[in-house]
Order: sequence, then structure tokens, then C-alpha cells
Amino acid sequence: MDQVFKLGWEEWVGLPQLGLPALKAKVDTGARTSALHAFDIELFGPATKPKVRFLINPIPARPDLAIACSATIHDRRDVTSSNGDTEARYVILSQLEIGPLRQEIEITLTDRANMSYRMLLGRQAIGADWIITPSESFCQPQRSYEVYHTAAVKETAPKRALRIAVLSREQNYTTQKLQAEGEARGHVVEVINTTRCYMALNAITPAVYYDGQELPKYDAVIPRIGPSITAYGAAILRQFETLGVYCLNGSAAITASRDKLHAHQILSRHRIGMPQTAFAASPKDTNNLITLVGNAPLVVKLLESSQGKGVVLAETKKAAQSVIDAFRGLSANFLVQNFVKEAAGEDIRCLVIDGKVVAAMKRVGAADDFRSNLHRGGTAVSVRITREERETAIRSARAFGLGIAGVDMLRGADGPKVLEVNSSPGFEGIEEVTGKNIAAHLYSAIEKHVRPAPIKRRPPR
Repeated sequence: MDQVFKLGWEEWVGLPQLGLPALKAKVDTGARTSALHAFDIELFGPATKPKVRFLINPIPARPDLAIACSATIHDRRDVTSSNGDTEARYVILSQLEIGPLRQEIEITLTDRANMSYRMLLGRQAIGADWIITPSESFCQPQRSYEVYHTAAVKETAPKRALRIAVLSREQNYTTQKLQAEGEARGHVVEVINTTRCYMALNAITPAVYYDGQELPKYDAVIPRIGPSITAYGAAILRQFETLGVYCLNGSAAITASRDKLHAHQILSRHRIGMPQTAFAASPKDTNNLITLVGNAPLVVKLLESSQGKGVVLAETKKAAQSVIDAFRGLSANFLVQNFVKEAAGEDIRCLVIDGKVVAAMKRVGAADDFRSNLHRGGTAVSVRITREERETAIRSARAFGLGIAGVDMLRGADGPKVLEVNSSPGFEGIEEVTGKNIAAHLYSAIEKHVRPAPIKRRPPR
């Protein structure tokens, strides 16, 4: 080194990669490796590249303030303390800041709650030509604990490794993309079959179990719950919500979006454009029902239809009466809507993530089908949406409280008409036609919402 550094027996340091901008460290040349206070230590990630998460109280006098940290495990070794006790500790690598110096050092993790200093700076981290002055303190510029009481610590916090669960029964394109993208960003993503989860309900220790084992605490849950298991999937999701886990889409939002009647009532309440819609339970109301939506042609939809299934176009009033009678004969709940002719078998899918439209495509139905669903042979192209369409998509997702939503709309003569707000939109089709990395946008939203801000805990009584 060209410059000689002078250290006292105690110094202010920073560990920016762990989100710790200010710590008081005791300089101890008798210790080989540096040590950092850590508690609630938890292992996670694949065995080939394990990670560790932990909490630290950076201010000794504030046990109620905790910072969540994570790092890749570098090693595990036995460390003998000054009182002769040997402890197996995890070793991580992290950048150390002292004054103008920046360098990567090894750090062992151990509970130093009873120590005056949250960090011990060992000789391995001290340069051979540094000058240690045991009689002096803070030879390098001082830092302040005040940084933990400002917004800066949250805004500058590193993107720590997160433990994320994807609730899905299928290993389809979207699920695989979510797993691959999350792992590429350094997170641990676990795909969990929703129907193999079960719950323990009690006042003290509620939990979610999977294949006989209690699931760990996740930072976030990405629900990919199929229509056939909406009720059970929502129940599992509610349990995660009870445990304080961030859920990209909440249970109530998913349930509302799956019930077409409830969904249209929400759209109506928020004054969002949609096709004229009517619903009735009595067969005596069939003619009035048809009149309410403007006579034939009209569309009859099962309340729990998806991917275009259970959606019928009735060209004439007589055909509409027949379809309605058939659905009633099956004790099926359904909606009746006017047919938006000017849409000409096309609709717009806008993908909204965290209040922003990140991609949009136009779907065109097959030549002999008024439905434009890709699952039914439709085709798709990238499309430039209008400002009104963008605002409608954002308002629709917000009305349901969805972190991610596929908003389907028709281009009506008097503006966009929302057909459906999908709480589990697929990525494959829209990524293929737009070239957008939807999963990347999704993880950016999750990282923003679960950023490791200081955790305020109530002090023990």
C-alpha cells in the first residue's frame, strides 16, 4: 500500500454489502478473523451455493432495532474465543469501509449481544503496514448511528438474497421462468405445490406445512393458483398473510378476480368501462336480462370460466334464450353481456406490475372464433396502447389490489371495455411477442417491497 493507515483501539466501520453503514468495531490483533454480531441465523438456498440470513442490532443500546442481512457462505470453521470456548461459525465475505479504505474481508458470525462492540476487527483484516495505536480511539473519520434513523438506510440498502415461494402445481413456462430469473438475481426460489400444503391454526404459532415439514419464513410468496383450486389456494395464501409474509397478490384480490360477478361489481364501483352486463337467478327474468344488455348478439359467460371456456356467443335472441336455459338447467351461474362488434374479434392484454403497464399485446381470434384467447388458437402481436387504455389497465389492477394482473380489454367505440382482470397471467405469449422480461419486472417489484429496512421490535417488559 502506498498510504499508511493509523488505527486506534476502536474505530467506526461500515459494511455496505450487508446494509450496515455504521458500526463501532473493537480492533483486536489477538483475534485472527473478524467477527460480527448475528442472531436468528438461518441457512437457505441450494447445497451447492448455500446462503445465510441473520439479524443484527447495530446499536448496542437499541435491542429493538434490527437490520436483516444475507450473504453467501464462504466457509464454516471452529473459532476459539478469548475465554477458551470453541464455537462452529459461518464465515462470509464482505467489503469493509474504514475511512478511505475499501477491502473485502472474512467475517465470522456469532452472537455478541453481551459485548460492547457489535464487531471485532481481527488481524486478518488489518494491513501489514497499518499503524495500531492502542492508546487512541477513532483515528479514522467517525460515522454516526443516526443513519439508521433516516430514510437513507432503506434507500441505499443492498438487494439482499430473498427466500421466495412460488405457489404452483405446474412446472410450466411461467413457473420455470420465475424460478430461473429469481435464482439469476441471487434469490432462492422454491416451487411449492399448493395442494400439498396444509395449515396449523392457533393463536400462538400458526404455520404452513408441506409434505410433513413446517415451511420456513419466506420473504415473499408469488401465487400461481389455478382456477380449479381457488378456494383452497386462497386459504393457504391467507395463512402466509397471517404469518406476515409479503404476497404479491393477496388472497382477497385473487378470490374477487376469479368470481366474474364480483369482479364486474368491483369494476362498476370504480367506474371502469366494461361491456353492458346483467345477472339474474330466476328463469322468469330471461327476456328482461337480454333487454338490459341491448338484445342480440350477446355473450353468455360462466362465472368461473377461464381461457375462453364457458363463453358462448348467441347471435339471435332465440339462441340466447336457449343458451341461458341450458346453463340454468345445469344450475350454473353466468353473466350476460352485450357483444362489442367494433372489437372485431380482437382484444388487448395489458400486463400490470406494481402499478405500471410493463407490456401489452393485441390478441386476434381464429377466423371462426370470436374469442381471442391464445389457448383457443388465437394469435398475438405487440401493440402500442393509448393513454386511456394504459390508465384503465392500471386503475383495474389497483381496484382489485393486485401486484400483478393481466387486464383484458376491448377497444369499444366509446373507449376501452375491460373484460377480465386475471390474477395469474402467463408470461410466455406476451414475452414472445414483446421481447420483455416480465419476470425481471416482477422481481424488481418484490425487491422494492421487501427491502431490508430496519425492523423495529418492542423492547421486552
